[in-house]
Amino acid sequence: MRNVLLAMAVGVTFSGMAQILNVGSIEKVNIPENRDNVVAAISPQGDYLLLTSSSNKGLTKFDLSTQQTSVVTTDEGAGFDVMITSDGKNIIYRETSFTPNHLRKVALKAKNMATGAQQVLVAPTRDLEGAAIQGATALAVDGGRLSARALNGTSTVTSRPVLSIKNRQLMITENGQTRLFSPMGTDHSYLWASISPDGSKVVYFIAGNGTWVCDINGENSRRIGILRAPQWLNDSVIVGMYDEDDGEFIYASKIIAADLNGNQQTLTGDNVVAMYPHASAAGDKIAFSTPAGEAYIINVNK
Repeated sequence: MRNVLLAMAVGVTFSGMAQILNVGSIEKVNIPENRDNVVAAISPQGDYLLLTSSSNKGLTKFDLSTQQTSVVTTDEGAGFDVMITSDGKNIIYRETSFTPNHLRKVALKAKNMATGAQQVLVAPTRDLEGAAIQGATALAVDGGRLSARALNGTSTVTSRPVLSIKNRQLMITENGQTRLFSPMGTDHSYLWASISPDGSKVVYFIAGNGTWVCDINGENSRRIGILRAPQWLNDSVIVGMYDEDDGEFIYASKIIAADLNGNQQTLTGDNVVAMYPHASAAGDKIAFSTPAGEAYIINVNK
């Protein structure tokens, strides 16, 4: 086991209606203490974390091999929906700014994690609705229009659809055309939508209702349960959180794994408030953070 992580006997019992994952261990990560740390992403290979603040200001890289931190950016909003290329070498992130009239704008940027080279992919705009990475190409939906930018001079053919949110509705962009997708109709508010690794399915969250999965054509919708911030661990397993609050503070939260039939498995216990899971592309690690600024990694045996 890597000596960069502090293995903890956290007293977790793995419960639920089904055995979906074989969990090997849960380990606390030795990130700097006394900081407002929130896990924003884990690299595809599981070798580093991206940390942000509770307000999504800035990004810090934490190398799990050396335990060293390095500042990636101090931009406002950078921690929201940050994405990493499959080789772990590039990230794309947002920068939030405001006009003199207090109108909010968002830019989309990229940064090479090895060289520090930075690109502005989309200039500050009021209409950035979605973003994705395909190979070495960054995709953005700005005002319903798709743009593709090569990262550091390399690119791939863009063929996968891109999801975006506009006026609380789920949109899909295919072949350069953006259209309404919202599988459950337009009388719902959609959040946290993403496409499965194999491109065949979509997971999305409906406010006040829960997490749903449908086919990429919008058909065959089925409810998975209440998993906030859902994301794909692999083509058949989704991870998310089930949090409880008193109207002001979150006092309990667990990381849940679910299969496409809605069977669930609780991965964390009552002794840790586990929030906002992020799965490695390899499908063997799930990182999460706590309101106290701690970070943990769930190791999944494959």
